[in-house]
Amino acid sequence: MTKLNRTSHFNYLYYFGLLALFGAGIWGILVIGSRIDHPNNEPHTSVSTAFTYSAPAAESKGADKFLQLSARSPLSILLLQIVVIIVVAKLFGAIFRRIAQPPVMGEMVAGIVLGPSVLGWVWPSAAEFLFPSTSMTTLGVLSQIGVVLFMFIVGMELDLNHLRQKAAAAIMVSHASIIIPFLLGSGFALTLFPALAPAGTSFTPFGLFLGIAMSITAFPVLARILKDRGLAQLPLGSTALACAAVDDVTAWCILAVVVAIVNSSGLAGALLTMASAVIFVLLMLLLVKPRFDALISRRVEDPKYSRLLLAGVLAFALMSAWLTETIGIHALFGGFIAGVVMPSTPSVETFLKEKIEAFSSTVLLPLFFVFTGLRTQITLLNDRRSWLICVGIVAVAVAGKLGGSMLMARWTKMSWRDSFAIGALMNTRGLIELVVLNIGYDLGILSGRIFVMMVIMALTTTFMTAPLLSLAKVGKAR
Repeated sequence: MTKLNRTSHFNYLYYFGLLALFGAGIWGILVIGSRIDHPNNEPHTSVSTAFTYSAPAAESKGADKFLQLSARSPLSILLLQIVVIIVVAKLFGAIFRRIAQPPVMGEMVAGIVLGPSVLGWVWPSAAEFLFPSTSMTTLGVLSQIGVVLFMFIVGMELDLNHLRQKAAAAIMVSHASIIIPFLLGSGFALTLFPALAPAGTSFTPFGLFLGIAMSITAFPVLARILKDRGLAQLPLGSTALACAAVDDVTAWCILAVVVAIVNSSGLAGALLTMASAVIFVLLMLLLVKPRFDALISRRVEDPKYSRLLLAGVLAFALMSAWLTETIGIHALFGGFIAGVVMPSTPSVETFLKEKIEAFSSTVLLPLFFVFTGLRTQITLLNDRRSWLICVGIVAVAVAGKLGGSMLMARWTKMSWRDSFAIGALMNTRGLIELVVLNIGYDLGILSGRIFVMMVIMALTTTFMTAPLLSLAKVGKAR
């Protein structure tokens, strides 16, 4: 046996040992957590009642009096919301691009600015005028459609052939970047559960969800950062993309399991949900994808089929989302799988991205950022202890994701500089993290305060990526 083969076998032995330790660690955390009492549970308040403003007691005059006009139709409210959201999101996106940050980072911050943390604090009457509580349901539904279409694009960008070629080299790094932060996040949940878990939530979904929330990597944001810095075609960028792709698929599968456990009424229900999800994925990959490769690829360049093809693809993506929502693993997973089974030819990708991504990213996705911002009330962190916990969450997230990825990359014989760059890239959470956090909030797993802390963590870790790459002297922002 050659030295290379012995090293390879040792790496795989280490990998399976890591998986065994992870399983034992999670099992131990859940056993300990099931014995914890949480007398100080926080109530979980739905978005329709959580987003309120306190108007000044004194009678308003001038502009404020105009803003208090209530005789408005739901359509007029929605149209005004869309206009304001698009303008503010693109403005912040342009600002963040100027400081070498991804524009999507600026759009995420714009959502916070339009929420109660900034606009609601500075100008309560304007915030109430723009986002009355009666409009939250419509805004929320539209934002979810936007995220379903976004996840469809993410799935479509996932190159399965590229993933197969790089998976052997990337699987250890990507799984270490899930296992280590998952274990740290679930372990940290033991200290957070008594004070921050919503009333009626058991430790198992809380601990598992905090673990998966720590493990997310924003594949689309990472891809855009690599492209902006000229790294996408280099070995480092190719490896990072493969790691993020494996991470993305694995994390979404784990999230589907967690959601199935939360939504089911017992072990039998959870097993039925997971079995249904596995059947759905297998049918999509083995039955639907081969037929789509022939059907869509043949017709995408024929102008007379373009509108019919677009309508069919949209209907398919939404139907896939509906099926997974019905199964019990959330509509976003269906949108993601629908994108994965699309043909990976350049003509199909260009056609669908031009038709779908432009509208969803420009109009619908900013609605999701603002909807998240309306739920993010930073004023809930009103004492020193809350901010210390928030700092602790950020520290655990960075240590698990950046540290775990970097050490495993170094273990696979990458240089320290490239290993650090891989860790910094895998630490990017961005929009995907906000999607996951909103799922947790909707399911009643996250309270308002820990939701805010996790949103701050998502923004902080995403903002760190570009400066850390500059520190490592890897690529340059264009």
